[in-house]
Amino acid sequence: MKKRYLRVTGIVAAVFMLAALVAGCGGSSSNDIKIGVVYELTGGTATFGTAASNGAKLAFKEINAKGGVLGKQIAAVAADNKSEPAESTNAMTKVISQDKVIAVTGFTTSSNGIAGSTVAEASKIPFVAAATTNPKVTVDEQTGKAKDYTFRVCFIDPFQGTVGANFALNTLKVKKVAVLIDNSSDYSKGLAQFFKEAFVRGGGTILAEEAYLQKDQDFKTILTKVKAVNPEMVYVPGYYEEVGKIIKQARELGITVPFVGGDGWDSPKLAEIAGAAPLNGTYFTNHYSVEDTSPKSKAFVEAYKKEFGLVPDAMAVLGYDAAYVLADAIKRAGSTEPAKIREALAATKDFEGVTGKLTLNATHDAVKSAVIIEFKDGKQVYKATVNP
Repeated sequence: MKKRYLRVTGIVAAVFMLAALVAGCGGSSSNDIKIGVVYELTGGTATFGTAASNGAKLAFKEINAKGGVLGKQIAAVAADNKSEPAESTNAMTKVISQDKVIAVTGFTTSSNGIAGSTVAEASKIPFVAAATTNPKVTVDEQTGKAKDYTFRVCFIDPFQGTVGANFALNTLKVKKVAVLIDNSSDYSKGLAQFFKEAFVRGGGTILAEEAYLQKDQDFKTILTKVKAVNPEMVYVPGYYEEVGKIIKQARELGITVPFVGGDGWDSPKLAEIAGAAPLNGTYFTNHYSVEDTSPKSKAFVEAYKKEFGLVPDAMAVLGYDAAYVLADAIKRAGSTEPAKIREALAATKDFEGVTGKLTLNATHDAVKSAVIIEFKDGKQVYKATVNP
């Protein structure tokens, strides 16, 4: 009898231990609102994804401290898309199908965002992207119509490319430029296209157009071709890893003209790779400047520094804003049903984010301002704000 009692007691204890382990792994209760947070935590754009993920974590922590949403706490379910489109599909599938999230926020690069949106659309799960600027993220390429469940809190590249072109024409006063394009990136190809169209429309000339690929190391062959045409400026709409090497090698070859790019430059790694001096005379369009003196920006910067011990960049702010926009939509929907959250997201108007006032338009894109950032001795310095 005693042995049987011990055996039963042991089984019961094991069951309770297993239940506790499962609960611990899930990190949430049945009353929590589960939201997927899918970012580039490893791979070629890991600094982007890590910063944006930190921003989302901070946002959800603040929201939960104030009572959560609809009387429930938000349980963030993190996944790494490894900076790859195929892994983006896998990560989205996991959080939606296995973890049963009711919505997803994440993604800082366009190719990954396009891949992620395919899964969100097929699953009818609301998806709020943070920093994916290519139009194809929210608009179906075949139909030309807005995707039902995909939204974003960043401006898009037709606007960003035009801002860059106008800055080149009107502020730098250049008329002849060369363009370097990452042919493995939807973001780079799209942004280059919109810059070129606006630049030529404004009276400029594209002297040369050269291509490279992500993970390339030696750019001196294409840079030698660029130097030969003697441009007044070089436009590089790429990501920080390659951009840093391009600018460093360009200066080594004696190319002293200004370089201009897009938000893909915004990483502390850029100055580490290029070096402080080579970055003098370079500029990029961005979503936000940490020098923004608005009360909302100051409060965010202080909270982010306290939480992570780092100065936030634009990716961190976009991750933060995306999380808040999604939580706001759930609150306004008064429901955790994906279809109702989708409707609330589509109706988002004049949302006060750290990056400014944000309205989602008919194609689910954010209508908002951009900033111009200049590098001085390796440091980012705010130069101007450009309204839509």
